[in-house]
Amino acid sequence: MVRILALVAFVALLVGVVVLSGGEREVATPTVIEAPSDPGYSARQATLIQTGADGAPLYTIDAQEVQQRPAEELIDLEQVVLGFKDSAGDQWTARANHGELAQNSGIVKLDGAVHATGIVAGTGEPADITTEQLTFDTNTQVASTRAPVTLIMSGRKLDAAGMVANLKERRLQLESAVHGSYLP
Repeated sequence: MVRILALVAFVALLVGVVVLSGGEREVATPTVIEAPSDPGYSARQATLIQTGADGAPLYTIDAQEVQQRPAEELIDLEQVVLGFKDSAGDQWTARANHGELAQNSGIVKLDGAVHATGIVAGTGEPADITTEQLTFDTNTQVASTRAPVTLIMSGRKLDAAGMVANLKERRLQLESAVHGSYLP
C-alpha cells in the first residue's frame, strides 16, 4: 500500500508540475510568405523593336540602359534614340536623355534635350525639332509637347509653346506663343 500511495503522490506531483509550469501557451500565427515582386528585366546598350502584323518594324528604340518596372507596366530608358517611319515612308529619329515606354500602349515619352529630325512628307524638306519633352504615339503617329519647342525647316526658325505633329495627316500645329516667320 505504501508503494501505491507513493506512486499516486508521484503522479500527482508530476501533474501539478506540468499544470503549474505550462502557463499561457502562445497560439501560433500562420506566417504569410509573399512571393518576391518581379524586378523586371534590365539591359545595357539594348535595341527594342516593335513590329507590325506583317513583321516589318513599326519603330525601334536604342538605349544605353533599359529597366523594366513591371508593377507600373513601364520601361525606363536612358540615352534614347527612337526611330520610326511616317506614313509616306520617310525616316524620323528622335534623341533624348531619358525616356519611358508604356507597355502595350505604343506611347513613348522622351525628356531631356529632345531632338527630332526627319523629312516632312510631301515637301522633301528636312525638319529639326528641339524641346525638353516629347510624347510620341506610335499607333497614331502623333508627336506632341506642351513644352517650349523650336522648329527649323528650310533654314527658317519658329519658336512656340507646345506642338502637335500628326505625321499620318502631314500636319504640324504650333500651339501658342509662336515667334518667327515662315514664308515658303
